[in-house]
Amino acid sequence: MAREQHDYDDIPGTFVFDAERSRQGYGINMFCMSLMQDENRLAFKANEAEYLKKFNLTPEQTDAILKRDYNRMLELGGNIYFTAKLGATDGHSFQHLAAVMTGSTQQDYADMMLKGGRSVEGNRSRSGRNAPSKFIGAGAVKKATRKPAAKPKAKARPKSKSARRK
Repeated sequence: MAREQHDYDDIPGTFVFDAERSRQGYGINMFCMSLMQDENRLAFKANEAEYLKKFNLTPEQTDAILKRDYNRMLELGGNIYFTAKLGATDGHSFQHLAAVMTGSTQQDYADMMLKGGRSVEGNRSRSGRNAPSKFIGAGAVKKATRKPAAKPKAKARPKSKSARRK
């Protein structure tokens, strides 16, 4: 069954992990979670293709896992936090995985992140229909001015019984 298209599918460089992707990637994510146990990591490393047969994976998902194609795993429903367990099983840091996924070296990736991440310019949409706001980088956005909230009036306290008797 083809995946239903959503407005957020137009975001470049990412696959939004929504309910549909979660259902699609259940097998990938359960496989990755299995790697939290040492005996499962050992069994997987001993015969990867055979170990993957325990999970309800599509041929495309199996191929992506065996090739360590993390971007494809995400596209096919993998969750980044779960797929990172596969990277850890292979002895890789999350920084290494992020660098691989963005097509850069670990040092280039770290430098980019330390400088504030990727520029938003040119990264607004795959289709081009969601252009950047005319205010981005123009300094034309005014700070919102807020009036201070009015203080609620104190309620009159009921008189004590002794004060009411007088």
